[in-house]
Amino acid sequence: MSGEDGSPEASAPRRPEAASGAAATQQQSLSLTQDAWRRFRRRRSSVIAMSTLAAVVVLSVLTPLLPLQPPDRDQTKQKFAPPTASPLWLETFELDLEQIDKLAAQLPEKREAQRAAAAALAQTRREKTAVLESDAADKAAKDAAEEAINDAFRASSQARAAVSNLVQSAYADAGFPKLGPVARWMVRTRYAVFGGYELNSLCGRDKLGRDILSRIFWGSRISLIVGVVATLVSLVIGVTYGAVSGYAGGWIDNLMMRIVDVLYSIPFIFVVIFLISVLTEDEVREVLEQYGVDRITVFYLVVGAIYWLTMARVVRGQVLSLKNELFVEAALSMGVSQRGIIFRHIVPNLFSIVIVYLTLTIPRVILFEAFLSFLGLGVEAPDVSWGLLADQGIKVITPVKIYWWLILFPSVAIGVTLFALNFLGDGLRDAFDPKLKNQ
Repeated sequence: MSGEDGSPEASAPRRPEAASGAAATQQQSLSLTQDAWRRFRRRRSSVIAMSTLAAVVVLSVLTPLLPLQPPDRDQTKQKFAPPTASPLWLETFELDLEQIDKLAAQLPEKREAQRAAAAALAQTRREKTAVLESDAADKAAKDAAEEAINDAFRASSQARAAVSNLVQSAYADAGFPKLGPVARWMVRTRYAVFGGYELNSLCGRDKLGRDILSRIFWGSRISLIVGVVATLVSLVIGVTYGAVSGYAGGWIDNLMMRIVDVLYSIPFIFVVIFLISVLTEDEVREVLEQYGVDRITVFYLVVGAIYWLTMARVVRGQVLSLKNELFVEAALSMGVSQRGIIFRHIVPNLFSIVIVYLTLTIPRVILFEAFLSFLGLGVEAPDVSWGLLADQGIKVITPVKIYWWLILFPSVAIGVTLFALNFLGDGLRDAFDPKLKNQ
């Protein structure tokens, strides 16, 4: 049957009810992640925050490739020079590639000496341990055994330092901090691309004439790594602790949560200061350095081990609501172990909560690192971080002269990153919240 215009009736426009039903069916076919991403993109502030954060991370990673002045190059004649862009480019960058290649050729010999020193240390320990554990040995023999072990340890440490500092010394002469193999390759690539050209001091210089812009970029690498690594440490501890507590229930849950309550009552700032102070003592530091654990690694672990309490509570509450679901009962009927149920079935369902908490914790850790660096307990020279830059800026502010650029630009870098992370966290939280699905 045809309409008045002769066209088939089947080709008539679809009814509004049918169109809305099709749209509803299409919307229902979206997964939780797809629907969350669709709602997340509607928030312009969150998208801008994510783009800003991505730019900060990319620039931080690629800092050795950028034509910036070396962050540790001492130019005392230009100390406290104000920001300037005239001229925009300087042709003052130098890198002695011939000396670097010459030192690199000595690495095999130095590494062999390092292995020999490590083997000698292990042999000395095996020989002297029996003396130290013997009840018959007198005090003089035990003192001599301890001294022999200490001498072997110092020789091993010096051999290891000789290897790590061999090629690095050439980059240090150019004004760079301690670099890994990838960063050294990036610096050489930068020199091959830009030659001796580098940006002028667009953000001014500090009391040693070092470029603030370069130090902000290099400081972002440590500040972001501290935030991410410490947050991941707290995430692993908090998710594991909270999931086990919530799933176990009963007296185990009560005991584990009371431990969390007790830890919450302790001012964690004093705990962190105490642990960092103890672990960075000379004797303890020597023992840790033997296993390749430096001060910044201790900082990662200590801060991460403090920030897991809130995550444990959040995860425990979610697990309590999930452990009686049908998919958990199905896994139990199939003979899945308790450990498998927790980490293979329940924890993956907490992914959205974990991601949101991750974006909200990283800013707190970055700010905490800045605070500890301000107190002199965080990152120490020659490494540089945003907190260390702010501390150095505060120290040179006097009633006679205010060098505003020393505090303004590091503070702007911290503020922009923290704002981006917080807006991103708010956007993810709203996107994954089922109560806001239709808004």
